[in-house]
Amino acid sequence: MNTPADTAVVGVATTRKQVFAWGIWDWGSAAFNAVILTFVFSVYLTDAVGDDLPGSISATSWFSWAIGAAGVVIAILAPVSGQRFDARGRRKRSLALLTGLTVASMAGLYFVADDYHYLWLGLVLLAAGSILFELASVPYNAMLRQVSTPANIGRVSGFGWSMGYFGGIVLLLICYFGFITGDGDTRGLFGITTDGGMNIRLVALLAAVWFAVSAIPVLLTVPELPSTEQELGTAKAGMLESYKVLFRDLRELWTADRRSVYFLIASALFRDGLAGVFTFGAVLAVSVYGISSADVLLFGVAANVVAGLGAVTAGRFDDRSGPKSVIVFSLVSMIVAGIVLLFVSGPVLFWVFGLVLCLFVGPAQSSSRTYLARLAPPGREGQFFGLYATTGRAVSFLAPTLFGLFVWLFDADRAGIGGLLVVLFVGLLALLAVKAPDKV
Repeated sequence: MNTPADTAVVGVATTRKQVFAWGIWDWGSAAFNAVILTFVFSVYLTDAVGDDLPGSISATSWFSWAIGAAGVVIAILAPVSGQRFDARGRRKRSLALLTGLTVASMAGLYFVADDYHYLWLGLVLLAAGSILFELASVPYNAMLRQVSTPANIGRVSGFGWSMGYFGGIVLLLICYFGFITGDGDTRGLFGITTDGGMNIRLVALLAAVWFAVSAIPVLLTVPELPSTEQELGTAKAGMLESYKVLFRDLRELWTADRRSVYFLIASALFRDGLAGVFTFGAVLAVSVYGISSADVLLFGVAANVVAGLGAVTAGRFDDRSGPKSVIVFSLVSMIVAGIVLLFVSGPVLFWVFGLVLCLFVGPAQSSSRTYLARLAPPGREGQFFGLYATTGRAVSFLAPTLFGLFVWLFDADRAGIGGLLVVLFVGLLALLAVKAPDKV
């Protein structure tokens, strides 16, 4: 028999307006992922702000440790946070609060001037932003079932991922041509001074406004869920009690549906490999394949284009044949393209096979989200996506560690690709052992 939560989750908020509003949050999230954390501000922080940092520890090392510490916090908070969002019926309110705090941390980066004394402020704000953004992603992903039906969940998820990629493309191009390109004391079409890193600091403000505006539609359009506090018993519970409920539910999940546990483990493995592709792609482009530093940003734009197209196209196959087949095909294709990249040289072949690799990142990410959404009991999506975030963070050391290990063992940056392929292959094997979600 359906519970009130069941009715609220499935098949209500499925209008095109609500789907579009939900996807616009993903569009805006590129401001943090692509601009702040990957291509622009993190590079400014490590290469400009911290380039004259005294001592034997580099700014890049401090940056990696700060992001690593943020990952530990996320792993601790994400599962119980999602559980409490569900129990209290505050999924949308939590999304609003966490998105707002993420935007505030991004805006605060404006005060990080090009001086190593400001490195610590930048690291704290980036780490805090990472924590807040990942926690905001928990209620956002949990809304997937609210804005879709069992018949179109794959297309809706693919649409969201593609919006994120396309949002990144547009914003990166605005940043590149408006604030970054050119030489001398002023940069970009807007002629912004580079004194004190002002052009990059203004990019951080632009990114904050971009995300804030993009988050408004989902908050106005998608309805809040009713509380499930009677089922979960966490509406008034403290954090310790929430962990007790979490462990209880994990025991029940292991007994009733081990498939969900197995999928969380498998997805954590291959998602870490997917993250490694983007994390180290720029490094390899410059050091191995001879692409200039300026063209790396353009490759990032192209990579977002093909990944977005892949995500929106694969959504239709997800609805027809299920998410598992999409993920398996994507991982196999990525492994083949990666093997080719191990043996080719030059910018042209990197562009070709690098983009082939990126083409299948979007489908794997999107279908991984729909896979879990199909497995999650109605009304418990927040808790499941909290566990999704936690398991992903728990193994997030694998791709960077194996990348560095292979580089060290073979004394070649190119060999790092082998480390990423190992993670993808192990994730593929783990996924093959998991039964596909039941068709609805």
